[in-house]
Amino acid sequence: MRLLDTFLAKLITKGRLTVIWADGSRGSYGISAPDLPDVTVRFTDRLAPLIVAINPHANTGEMLLEERMIVEQGTIRDFLMLTLANAVWEEGRTLLQTNGLLGAWRKFRATLDRLNWPTRARRNVAHHYDLSDRLYDLFLDKDRQYSCAYFTDPGNDLETAQADKTAHILAKLALEPGQKVLDIAINRITGGEVLGITLSEEQLGISRRRAEQAGVADKVRFELLDYRDVSGQFDRIVSVGMFEHVGPPFYRRFFAQCHELLTPDGVMLLHTIGRLGGPGMTDRFTSRYIFPGGYLPALSEIVGASEQMRLIATDIENLRLHYAYTLDHWYERTLAAEEEIVRLYDARFFRLWQIYLAGAAASFRYGGITVYQLQYARSRHALPITRGYMGEAEAEIRERLRSA
Repeated sequence: MRLLDTFLAKLITKGRLTVIWADGSRGSYGISAPDLPDVTVRFTDRLAPLIVAINPHANTGEMLLEERMIVEQGTIRDFLMLTLANAVWEEGRTLLQTNGLLGAWRKFRATLDRLNWPTRARRNVAHHYDLSDRLYDLFLDKDRQYSCAYFTDPGNDLETAQADKTAHILAKLALEPGQKVLDIAINRITGGEVLGITLSEEQLGISRRRAEQAGVADKVRFELLDYRDVSGQFDRIVSVGMFEHVGPPFYRRFFAQCHELLTPDGVMLLHTIGRLGGPGMTDRFTSRYIFPGGYLPALSEIVGASEQMRLIATDIENLRLHYAYTLDHWYERTLAAEEEIVRLYDARFFRLWQIYLAGAAASFRYGGITVYQLQYARSRHALPITRGYMGEAEAEIRERLRSA
């Protein structure tokens, strides 16, 4: 108790947190703030505060999941927002402990976790993406896009923001009719031949059904393939929400494969969650419960690996707050579907999903993670020499998608 009390006294300077310890005594930290709700949490056993204090970044989520820490005033989201608002990355504050012997052990374990060999990669993907089809229906948009939306206006609804994300990505590809590409949305724009690959059997089945329903199955194929096993050449490659599962040991292999698959005038768009600052490690809660084998790359790791393969980074964008807005929508939809999610799984899973979405939203607002979009080309002559074409194409594609 005393160790966590000391930690919280130093950490909480914005907003007010009240802690009810297992013996019934109370601690109060910080001062009420207009933009942060007052929060009260209660520990149900004497050991839980010590576990949190040893590694707050990883162990807080587990204590909430196991109900050894219960939010009594406010919500799980309120609590996680309050704590991370006091650990803003730009201010040099963090909940992640990486020093000493425990820190060294965590780094070693995280390194082993990133070794995503083909068989392990498929198992890791299945852990998260092969959950019930109905679960994703409940919290995603109607197009079931499970990646960061793009808010041309923070007040836009989720469906609009996801359509705008698609337009934002397609505009960066400088698309031309009939090109051989990698996403079903691109077929709607160009009529080109499309190959989609996934390691998720659930995603594979859904994608194939949707291609049949859209009447484009003759041009749009989906295969259960590892990126290392793809052959042929493509005019355009799109990778959205996949690079987080590659792992640093395989970055050079990934970009070498992309270089090999691109035509000489080909263009690639890589959309990935990443970390601000330098390389880091995945916390234990995320790697154990949410994304086993997942790792968020630093920009330096992405560019450092791609430049060795002679891929030219022709445009780099940091989307910053867009995923926080996206996760807000997903969280609200999850809360609204509580009864059905509990029926699908159980109350513990529903609690896990809340912690995952709320913690991620707080991390995108205050922590050291973001979303990067990197445009690549094999040739410096493959794209226009100014960026104006992106804005023009995006406006046109956005209107077509919104009216579809």
